[in-house]
Amino acid sequence: MDKFIVSARKYRPQNFNTVVGQMHITTTLKNAIRNNQLAHAFLFCGPRGVGKTTCARILAKTINCTNQTPEGEACNTCNSCVSFDAGTSLNIHELDAASNNSVDDIRSLVEQVRFAPQAGKYKVYIVDEVHMLSASAFNAFLKTLEEPPSYAIFILATTEKHKILPTILSRCQIFDFKRITNNDTVIHLQEIVDKEEIKAEKAALQVIAQKSEGCMRDSLSILDKIVSFTNGVVTYQNTLEHLNILDEDYYFKMLEAMQEQDMAAAMLLYDQINRKGFEGDLVLNGFAEFIRNLLVSKDPKSAALLEVVEGMQEKYTSTATNTGISYLVSALNILNEAEINFKMARNKRLHVELTLIKLNFLQQAIDLSMDSNVIVKKKRLDGPIAFKTRAIPQLQAKTPDIPAPSAGSRLYVEQAVTVAPAPKTVQPETKPIAPAPIPKPAVVNGTRKNLLSTLREKYGDQYAIEEVKEAEVLSMERLVQCWDTYSSLLEKQLKHSSAGTFRAARLAIENEIRFTITVSAITSQKFVEQEKMMLIDHLHKEFNNRAITFEVLVEAGEQEDIPAHMRLNSKQKFEHIAEQYPLVKELRDRLKLEIDY
Repeated sequence: MDKFIVSARKYRPQNFNTVVGQMHITTTLKNAIRNNQLAHAFLFCGPRGVGKTTCARILAKTINCTNQTPEGEACNTCNSCVSFDAGTSLNIHELDAASNNSVDDIRSLVEQVRFAPQAGKYKVYIVDEVHMLSASAFNAFLKTLEEPPSYAIFILATTEKHKILPTILSRCQIFDFKRITNNDTVIHLQEIVDKEEIKAEKAALQVIAQKSEGCMRDSLSILDKIVSFTNGVVTYQNTLEHLNILDEDYYFKMLEAMQEQDMAAAMLLYDQINRKGFEGDLVLNGFAEFIRNLLVSKDPKSAALLEVVEGMQEKYTSTATNTGISYLVSALNILNEAEINFKMARNKRLHVELTLIKLNFLQQAIDLSMDSNVIVKKKRLDGPIAFKTRAIPQLQAKTPDIPAPSAGSRLYVEQAVTVAPAPKTVQPETKPIAPAPIPKPAVVNGTRKNLLSTLREKYGDQYAIEEVKEAEVLSMERLVQCWDTYSSLLEKQLKHSSAGTFRAARLAIENEIRFTITVSAITSQKFVEQEKMMLIDHLHKEFNNRAITFEVLVEAGEQEDIPAHMRLNSKQKFEHIAEQYPLVKELRDRLKLEIDY
C-alpha cells in the first residue's frame, strides 16, 4: 500500500501560478526575477498557513532554474529544479529559528555564507519563525544581512512582525501576506476533491473554508479528516457534525420563538442544543454571529459582508426584513456582554438561560419605550442639562466670593428648585440673588417627547407613574422636627436614656448636608452612636437626601467619672479580669484558647 501523504504536502504549490490568494506577492516576485532586480534579503510576514514558506521555496527554485519561462517561472525539468523537488539541492538551506535561536546557530550560518555555490547562481537561506531569535542572535546577523555576498539571498519568514528588531526590518524587502478569502479556499478545495475523485457538496466546502479562517493549510487538514470520517462522501450535515458546529436552523427557530415571546420554546430548544454537547459559550458566540449576519442583511449595500453557505442568503434576507434593527442591535449588545461574563459565571447554564430570558422580553421593552414607532430617549429633558446632585441654596452675605463664570459657559437646571428657609440667625439684612430663569425643555420638530411623558400617556391609567422627588437640603426647622420625631420613637421603644440624651443634645448645621450633635458627656455620646445607623436612615428618608451626614461632639467641661467597663477595650477588660481572678488565665492556658478581642 502506498504511503499516505496529507493534502497540505501533496498539493503544495510548485510554482508561482499555483499559489492561492497571494497574487500581489507572486506578481512582484516574478517581475523582479524577470527584470533581474532581486533584493538580497526578503521578509515574508503574515498569518499562519497562507504560503510564506511555500513562496520562499518557489523563489529559491526559480532563481536557480537554468531554463526559466518568459513569465519568470521555473521549468521543473532542469537538473536544478529536479534536485530541488527531490530535496537534494545544495543551494537551499532552511533554518528553524524556533529551535535554533542562539548566537552559535547564527554564527554557523554566517560561516556557511562564505562559500560560493558549486552549481547554480545563488545560495538561498530560508530562516523560518525568525521572530524567535534572541536579541544577541539578531545582532550577530546584522552585518551579514546588510552586506551579504552577491550569490547569497536571505528569506526570513515570521508570523509576528512586531517582534523583529527595527534594524532587521530596515535591511529587508518586506512582503505582507494576507488571509486567503473563503471564495479562493472553496475553489482550491473543489480542485483537490475533483482530482481525488471525492464526492463533496459545495456547502460543506464553504463550511470548511469558514472554519479555517483564511488558513489554507488548516482547510486542507480539515478536509483530510472529514474524508476519513465519511469514507469519501463529504456532505453538509456530516461536516457540521465532525466540526462540532451548530446548524443555523436552530438559530432561526430560537429567534422566531423569541419574537413571539415564547420563553418555553426557547428554553426547550436550548436544552435540546445542550444535550447535543454544545457548550454555552459556543451557543452565545454562534447566536451573536447569527444576529450580526441578520444586521448585515438589512441593507443591500452591506449584504456583500454576509458570508454564509450557498442557499442561505435568501433566508437571512427575509428574516432580517421581518426583524427590527433596534431589536438586532440590542440583542447583539446583550449577547456580547453575556459572552464576556461567561467565564466568570459559576453556573454556566443558568447564565446562558438568563441571557435567553432577556432576549425573550427584549421586544416588549422596546415597545414600552416607543412612541409612534419612534424610540424615545431615556432622559428628563430633550435639551442639554447640567449634572446636579442637590438643590442650590440662596446666597447669603457671609458666603465666600464665587469666581465669575468663564465666557460662553451656561447652567441648565432640570426644574424649579425649592429652597428651604435659611436658619434664623441675627445677621444684617441682605437681598438674596434672584435665580436665573429656567429654560423650557427643547422640542425638536414638535414631535420629540421624553420617556416619562410617553409612559404617562400610554399607561397612566394603569400605573402610578411619578417623578423622583428632589433631594432636600438641611434646614434647622426641618432638622429639629425630624429630631423630635425620632426622640418620640425612642420613647415608644422604651429607650428612655437614649431619648433623654436626644432631647438634651444641641444641633448645629455646618452646610447643606452636614450637621453636628453636641452632647454633655461621653456616655451621652455612646447613646447617640448606638442609634447612628437607624438615625441616619431616618434622616435620609425624611429629607430624601442620602448625602446627609452628622458628627457627635462632646462638650468641653469637667471630667466625667466614666465607668471602668466603658473606658477599657476588650483586651484590657480581659487582663483586668485575669488580674483579679488568676484561675481564668490558667483556664485559658491549659485549654490553649485563643480569645477574639
